[in-house]
Amino acid sequence: MTQRLTPSLSQRLALAGQILLLASIGLVGAVALDTKQATTAKASEAKASQVAATGGTWRGASFPVENFQAYTSAFGYRGSPDGAPGQEFHRGLDLAAPDGSYIRNWWAGKIVQVSDNSACGTSVVIQSGEWEHVYCHMKGHVETANGTRYLSDRSGGIQLSEGQVVPAGVRIGRVGMTGRTTGPHLHWGLKYTGKWVDPALVLRAMYAEQARARANSNYNQG
Repeated sequence: MTQRLTPSLSQRLALAGQILLLASIGLVGAVALDTKQATTAKASEAKASQVAATGGTWRGASFPVENFQAYTSAFGYRGSPDGAPGQEFHRGLDLAAPDGSYIRNWWAGKIVQVSDNSACGTSVVIQSGEWEHVYCHMKGHVETANGTRYLSDRSGGIQLSEGQVVPAGVRIGRVGMTGRTTGPHLHWGLKYTGKWVDPALVLRAMYAEQARARANSNYNQG
């Protein structure tokens, strides 16, 4: 079962502001894929009904990057960012932010992997029940001590170990340019029951839940 946390008022207000920002720039509710690409992407992602299965719990989630600037690459097929010919499947959502911006844990869970030796660059994978969330291109590197692997970003005050449990909203790293990337951004990937999910679906669900919560709060206060 997915862990649930009761966020503080400041966390709720921060998340609401971030979600409203996304809605205002048109990210929530619209991922820019053409019809053919969207159809192909659907074949590789979990069903939308699976994403909706946790409806009513999104108030415990955190938007994954501070100082968000723009959405730069959608989930689905795209041209290679390094100019190589052909198309490739992008299993995540890219969120641009200034170099060094902090990355926050989307959902409470356990760190199951830290890595720094792939195209994902310095990265963290967190397991939250049936969800798995991946954070790529972070600053820092991986160290091993007493048989435990750590992600270390001393300049940012970050040290995380495999097996560590982290709450939602906690800073888990900083935006960098490690791995295969052409600019500073967070690549945020999501899996549900082992299948890749379009993170924009999750942002929509988070936004809808926040909107319902605000509406209920206004109604009760009225």
